[in-house]
Amino acid sequence: MSALSRRNFLALSGSAAAATLSGRLASAAMGPNDKFDLVIKGGDVLDPSQSLRGKRDIGIRWGTIEAVEAEIPAARATKTIDATGKLVTPGLIDLHSHVYPYGSAIGIPADELAQFQCTTTMVSAGDAGVNNLAALRRYIVAQSRTRIYAFVHIANNGLSAFPVAELYNIDNAQMEACAMALSENPDFLLGVKVRMSENVIYKHGLEPLKRGIQACELSGWPAKMMVHIGGVETKELMSDILNLLRPGDVLTHSYSGFPNNAGVFTNIVQDGKLLPAALAAKQRGVIFDVGHGGGSFDFTVAEVAIPGGCGADTISSDIHVFSGNSPGMPYLPNVMSKFMLLGYSLEQVVAMATIAPAKIINRAPKIGTLQVGAPGDVAIMELVEGPVTFVDTRNNKRDGKALLKPVANRDQRRAVRPPVSGAVRGEVAGARSTRVSCREMADVILATPWSVRPGTAGVAACDRRRCPTNAAFGLCRRQGRQSETA
Repeated sequence: MSALSRRNFLALSGSAAAATLSGRLASAAMGPNDKFDLVIKGGDVLDPSQSLRGKRDIGIRWGTIEAVEAEIPAARATKTIDATGKLVTPGLIDLHSHVYPYGSAIGIPADELAQFQCTTTMVSAGDAGVNNLAALRRYIVAQSRTRIYAFVHIANNGLSAFPVAELYNIDNAQMEACAMALSENPDFLLGVKVRMSENVIYKHGLEPLKRGIQACELSGWPAKMMVHIGGVETKELMSDILNLLRPGDVLTHSYSGFPNNAGVFTNIVQDGKLLPAALAAKQRGVIFDVGHGGGSFDFTVAEVAIPGGCGADTISSDIHVFSGNSPGMPYLPNVMSKFMLLGYSLEQVVAMATIAPAKIINRAPKIGTLQVGAPGDVAIMELVEGPVTFVDTRNNKRDGKALLKPVANRDQRRAVRPPVSGAVRGEVAGARSTRVSCREMADVILATPWSVRPGTAGVAACDRRRCPTNAAFGLCRRQGRQSETA
């Protein structure tokens, strides 16, 4: 056998790079005797990007979807997952999450969420500002198997000081520095995040939003705003915020019922009526995102806004260390289930967590789809039909008839992870569908640092001395409270 010389290796590497740059696939086509790395067999495949619904087998090779066929012979699979009776979709995309552990005070490692959320792509919603953005990109994004994009916070410290408000001092909103960060990171950043609640911006009115928009416009590319609402200072300010938003900007926590500091409800539904400015924003092309979180989804707001013309464009979780243990359980499949209760079809809620956010972040058609040639991002869920009660973040309860739950496969308690480098490609996001205790669940959601105990399927070990919940609120996470993973 001849050895591969350094010269030949470099020549081959250059050829591969040239092929990639020229738009040709660097990987070879499959021959009749080649095997798939992974075949997901017999699932009920639902891919809104292709208007595809039916029983299919999905073949994945080298982290890429190579085949979606009625039947792939088992002999052609190196590894097989039996998805019979399960729902198979593109890997979910969470447009609003907090996945910057250590840098943001509320961040969770994205890879730890795959088993609970079925997410293969996540967007960090303002965890980092200019001052700690480079660390997010180098130490978190580069080391995560989940694909991560971000909105940079207009406040230069991001959410590192949480629960201390980042914009009580408006000098933290450094517009020029934010614009420079956008211009330097167009492949990673999507735009600017600003939280417009009174308990965040104090009495600064529209100024934080104006600075964010200006940063976007100075960046040199069409950066978007993601604007957090819920408890803005006045009813009038809510309309002013909506009037400033541009087509393509994202309004998150759209159905928040959170009050302002005086206890007044100043959201898009006021006194039981939808604000005209909200409907005008929707008609203008502003994206309405759910951003459920631990305090930002109210059934009573959604039940007025959606029939009034302000339906959701995207479903997101706003998952973070505190919302993950809140009664509303904002894990993405659970939030999708709540919108089926509100009248959306299964196809619609899957679209709002796959191809719709992929388009908004300008990454379609390569993610949010199961088309041949796309990265092998696949989610397996179970559609459980039967009576189920959901609760929002205001303790309003609604009865539904179906629940989406992540699935645990026989040989997989976290996610199927073939030896493919890069962000969660050629993998399946899934989780245990059983009830778990606070010790299991809360350690995953809240523990810092995120060490993994051998033999515990990725459950993170707890260092109670460094627990942000204990430190901030004196709460114990080990009370054995039962929580539903969905």
